[in-house]
Amino acid sequence: MKSVLILVLAIFVISCFGTKKAIETQPQQIKEIAVVEEVPDAIKPPIDSASIPQKTEEITQEQSEIIEEEPIVEHDTTFESFSHIIWQELLEKHASENGNVNYSGFKKDAKQLKSYINSLTLKTPTNEWSKEDKLAYWINAYNALTIDLIIRNYPTKSIKNIKDPWDQRLWKFGGKWQNLNDIEHKILRKMNEPRIHFAIVCASESCPKLQNEAFTSSNFEEQLTNVTKEFLSDTSKNELSKDRIMLSKIFKWFKKDFEENGSLIDFLNQYSEIRISNKAKRSFKAYNWDLNE
Repeated sequence: MKSVLILVLAIFVISCFGTKKAIETQPQQIKEIAVVEEVPDAIKPPIDSASIPQKTEEITQEQSEIIEEEPIVEHDTTFESFSHIIWQELLEKHASENGNVNYSGFKKDAKQLKSYINSLTLKTPTNEWSKEDKLAYWINAYNALTIDLIIRNYPTKSIKNIKDPWDQRLWKFGGKWQNLNDIEHKILRKMNEPRIHFAIVCASESCPKLQNEAFTSSNFEEQLTNVTKEFLSDTSKNELSKDRIMLSKIFKWFKKDFEENGSLIDFLNQYSEIRISNKAKRSFKAYNWDLNE
C-alpha cells in the first residue's frame, strides 16, 4: 500500500513539472510567432531605387516648365503707350517724301483724322509713360491738329490767313481745352528737347516737312536725329559753311532752347556735315509762310 502511494505521488510530481515547463515555454513560442507574423517578408513590397531619381527628374522638369510659362511683365520701354497707327496710315497716303502735303486728300479723310484726334483726347499721357512716349504723343498730336486746322479752313494759301491759328482752342484733352501754342510752349518745350522744333510743323514752305511716318517711342531717338539732320542739310532752309551760316528763323525764335547745353554753334556741329567755326558770321533767311502743298 505504501509503495502504491509513493508511485502515485511520483506521477503527480512529474505531471506538475511538465505542465510548468509547457507554460514557461509557450509565451516564448507565441512571442516568436508574433514577431515573425508582424512584418511577413511575403507582403513587403520590393523597393526599386531607380524609380526615385526618375520621379525627381519628372518633378524638376514640371517645375521648370511652370517657371518658363510665367507671364513676362512688360515695362514702358518695351511697348508703345499709345497706338498712332491711324495717323501713320494717313501720313503714308497724304505726306510726300519731299514734304508736300495733300490737304485735299486729308479733307476727304477727315473722318479718319477726327477718329485719331478723338483717340488722342481720350487718352492723355500719364506719369507712368516714358519721356519718349510723351514726346511722340504730343508731336503727333500737334501735327495732326495743325492738319485739322488747315482742312477746317481749306482752301487757303497760308496758315497765317486763318484768324489766330495757334490760339484757337478747338480740341479738348483730358477735360481741358488746348490750342497749338499750349502744346508747343507749355508742354513740348518744357521737356528740354530742342529737336522737337524740326519735328512739329506749321503747314508752311519754310517749316520742317511733315514726315510720312508717325513718331513712336520705339525708334524716337533715331527719328528725331534724322529730322534734325535733314532740316539742317536742306539748303532752302539753311546754308552752312565753315565761316558763314544763313539759318532758318527757327534758330532765332527759339535760340534759348538750342543754347540750353552750350552755344548755338555747338548744337549745329552735332548734326551738321560741315564743321562750323565758332567765329562764323550768321544771318537768318526770310520765312516763307506759303502753304506747303
